[in-house]
Amino acid sequence: MLITPPPLVAVIGPVEVPLLAAWVRHYRLLGIERFLIAFHFPEHVPDQHQHELQAASRELGIAPAATSTGPWHEHSNGELRDTLRQQAGPGWHLLADADEFHQYPAPLDEMIAQAEHAGHRVVGGLMLDRVATYGSLTSWDPQTGLDATYPLGAFLTHQLLRGDPRKIVLAHSSVVVASGNHRAEGHRPANRPPVAVHHFKWRDGVRQDIERRAVHSADGTWKTASPARLAEARRMLQHLHRHGGRIAVDSPHLDFRPVSLQTVPDWWAAKATRLVTTWRPPTPGTGQNQPGAMTSSPSPSGGSNRA
Repeated sequence: MLITPPPLVAVIGPVEVPLLAAWVRHYRLLGIERFLIAFHFPEHVPDQHQHELQAASRELGIAPAATSTGPWHEHSNGELRDTLRQQAGPGWHLLADADEFHQYPAPLDEMIAQAEHAGHRVVGGLMLDRVATYGSLTSWDPQTGLDATYPLGAFLTHQLLRGDPRKIVLAHSSVVVASGNHRAEGHRPANRPPVAVHHFKWRDGVRQDIERRAVHSADGTWKTASPARLAEARRMLQHLHRHGGRIAVDSPHLDFRPVSLQTVPDWWAAKATRLVTTWRPPTPGTGQNQPGAMTSSPSPSGGSNRA
């Protein structure tokens, strides 16, 4: 049976124009033909940047399905995404934030066929956080590319932020996916190893974004359903403060390694499978701030006010 490429559904914040272009190019190479995207711009984003992104999207051949402005509440992304999924129609949907580049072990039609044959309606992924060589939150040159600018990868979301590193990367339209695309109630991805989700979040400007998230989450300007978003932001800011504004890529605990979008690392299957299989949300009483404790689920860690 011929399986047509799934539409890509995404809610995109005020990312840089080159990132949007690289993201679209990446997924077109994977066979994606239809993009359903919505832009959301918090109040601090200049009108000029909003117009530049919208124009860039149209130049890429993608007419934004919607544009919204205002506070980045925890529910904002999910509500916009669900509206886009309704527009996408029946069938499978690919879900990816603008800083997430999926690395599939097989063509998309094969991944979907394997899931359907096994009786599953979701395909799971795991975030592989990408950072610069020395851990600095640096900008990148499109001529150099994301892959070369941020050559190190680790499970930073899990190890440092104690957030939920799991992602639903493909979901049938009949499946309800939680905020942040971290899980789908009643559906457990069976694919092993999980799809590598290269997470290019740790770029120039992200510290200011995290500071903004922490302030607005604490004062209630950006509404959140759990303490996870604020706790994760504070953990990252504390880490950056301790390490002079950089991510400690030399930390044995974080275990950063050279990775690439070109080849799945040989250690991925074992390490990623073990993590995605054993990850559990914290039980009552473990506490958000205890060493080794993981954040509550669902977690907003994969979402961003930039991507």
